[in-house]
Formats: sequence, structure tokens, C-alpha cells
Amino acid sequence: MEHTFTVVDRFVRYAKIDTQSDPHSETTPSTEKQKDLSRLLVQELLDLGVSDAEMDEHGYVYATLKSNSPKKVPTICFCSHVDTSPESSGANVNPTFHKNYDGSVISLPMNAEVKIDPAEHPELATKVGMDIITSDGTTLLGADNKAGVAEIMDMVAYFQANPDQPHGDVRILFTPDEEIGRGADKVDIEKLGAKYGYTVDGEALGSFEDETFSADMVKVIIRGVNTHPGFAKDQMESALKAASAFIDLLPKDGWSPETTDKREGFVHPYEMNGGVESMELIFIIRSFVDADLAVYEAELEGLLQTAMEAFPNSTYSFAASAQYRNMKNVIDGCPEVSQFAKEAIERTGLTVRAGSIRGGTDGSKLSFMGLPCPNIFAGEHAFHSKMEWACVQDMEKAVETLVNLVQIWEERS
Repeated sequence: MEHTFTVVDRFVRYAKIDTQSDPHSETTPSTEKQKDLSRLLVQELLDLGVSDAEMDEHGYVYATLKSNSPKKVPTICFCSHVDTSPESSGANVNPTFHKNYDGSVISLPMNAEVKIDPAEHPELATKVGMDIITSDGTTLLGADNKAGVAEIMDMVAYFQANPDQPHGDVRILFTPDEEIGRGADKVDIEKLGAKYGYTVDGEALGSFEDETFSADMVKVIIRGVNTHPGFAKDQMESALKAASAFIDLLPKDGWSPETTDKREGFVHPYEMNGGVESMELIFIIRSFVDADLAVYEAELEGLLQTAMEAFPNSTYSFAASAQYRNMKNVIDGCPEVSQFAKEAIERTGLTVRAGSIRGGTDGSKLSFMGLPCPNIFAGEHAFHSKMEWACVQDMEKAVETLVNLVQIWEERS
């Protein structure tokens, strides 16, 4: 593929825009600053000749790379999210290049305590001689998912610069708030008008995932008995202590993210707020098997009941709610979606690294909204942290993969 790649320049431009989402906000987008990048993307798409590019009131960007093929080609969609994780600052990101990487530990220039060690990041050890991008150590980088955004944009640039390359309609979708689990919540699926989709939000070079966790959230509220501490004997029951006793009952050698891997699910206490009078605890429950969620939740409530036996005058509520479900339940019904993606990766000269995501993507919800939507690599690593990094050459391979995938859909139609 002959192409003057723009993906790195685009990525650096996007990474410098603060788009951190906020899980405590009830608006969409959860932070108005996400629209700063969305507006820029609309303008850049218009400048590329994509005439219908627009941002809706919720910060979603829709656009169409219009078909130039005489065939009737199914409309596909590429989706990435503009927001960055609330877990590390996304303000004043300074992308830093480490060209011709020599295989050593990378020390970040503005924070000597942050080091990226290839012994701890095996993928980094495979990038000797390539060009690595990190933050300066004071923020995350934002490759999750601005690498994907930049790759989709460069794919559009390729086809606009090469009108002789046939393709069907390709819908572009950029979402806010993916990092807080709301990325697909306000997608207008009829307006999107695609039959199949792909999120570009994966990690290692050549990776492809058509399976995610299924996910629930559990909210526990413990209401204690509060009195003046000077006169509390035999009266006070601290909700804080009850919550601590509950947490202490969680298994120490399993169940948690830090003690599970591969296809194991987990129960994760994510937030805890309150005091003596009341405590609120948020858990996230994950498994590749839908039925496991109810089992985890029953066991978790059993531990809560045990903890509350020592606080007989206190009460609790336990509420589970669905977040998303395993996309494989939908994608297995249209095998060509995965088949063509794997072929596109191979056509790029890469080995397919098929796997499952120990998490979710916008594709999880989009799949159940009627848009089967597996995930393609974007080359983002160590996301949500100051150790986040990306490889220039991997990002270019991602662009090539997207181009190949668009062409395969046209060829097979």
C-alpha cells in the first residue's frame, strides 16, 4: 500500500486535547471538553471532502466515506472513542518520541519515577528499532483511544486521495464516554445505518477480539446507627466498620482482578464512599459467561449478610444492574464479520492474534443494538496510566489493515 501516512501527526494533535470523561457526571457527554476534539474531527473530515460530517448534541460524530463501487456493498462502520480514562490526568498531554528504540527501560522526562520496563511490558521488547510514543510522565498518553481515532481518519484520507480504489459506504462513528461505560448509550443506530461494525480500540499488533466480558454493576448501601460518639456505647453501629467487615470477607486468593486472568471472571469493589451513618459501595462483576454473573452476585450478597450479623440494628440494600453483555453472542451469527477482519490483518502481512477482551468496548453494546461489532487492534498499550505507550509503525499497520478490510468487503460483494 503506497500512502504518505498522516496517522502520527493526527494522533499527536488529538492527544494534546483534554477529553477526560467523568463517571460522576450525569450529562452526555459527561464533560463538555470532549466536544473540543469532536468538533475538530468534524472539521478535518469536511476538509477531506466528507461532506456529511456532523456532531450531534451529545458529542457523537457521524460521517460517511461514500461508495465509489458499482456493486451493492454492505455498509460497514468504524468506531473509536474520543474520551480518555478518569484514572489518570489527560490535561496538558505532551507526546514524547523515543525513536529507534534500543530495547532499554524508558524513563519519562518529566517524572523520573515513571519507567516503562520491557521486562514488565513484553510487547515493548518486540519493538527494538521502531519509534515509541509516550507521555512525558505527568499524564496518560491517550492512545486509548486516540490512536484508533487517528487511524480511522488516516484510512479516510487514503481513500479520498486514491479515488481509483473501490469501496462501499463506510460510516465513521466517534463516541464520547466509552471509558465510563456509556459510549454507545446515545448512538442513533438508525441514523448510523450500518450493517456491520468494528471498533478500533485494541492493543497488540495483529490482535482481533470478537468476545468481551459480560458485565453487571452492584450498588450496596449500608445504613448504620449514628449517635454522638461521646454517648455511643451499646448504641452506635458504624456503617463504615460494617463496610470494612464486608470487604474483609472477600476471598484473598481469587475473585478479584489482581488474582484472575484468561477466562476467569471477577468481583471488583470499585468505589466506596460515606461514613458512620451510611456507606455506598460500587462493585463491578465480570464473566465471559452470562449465567456466572448471578452466581457471583448471590455469593457477594451472602458475604454481605454475614458481615451484617455483627450490626443487628443496621440495614442494607443490594442492587444489581446490567452494563453490557458478551458480544460473541451476536457476532457468532455473522461469521463473515470476523473472517474478513482476520483476512485484512493477514493481508497486511501480520499474524492474527485472536483473543477475548477482559473488559468491554463500545462494540459490546453496539452488537446488541443490531450492529455486530468486533474489535481491531489500534496499537495502544498500558492504557489508563502514565506508562501508556504506542508504536508508530504499529499505528501505520492498523491504518493499512482498515484499508484492506474496506477493500475485502467490496471484493466479496
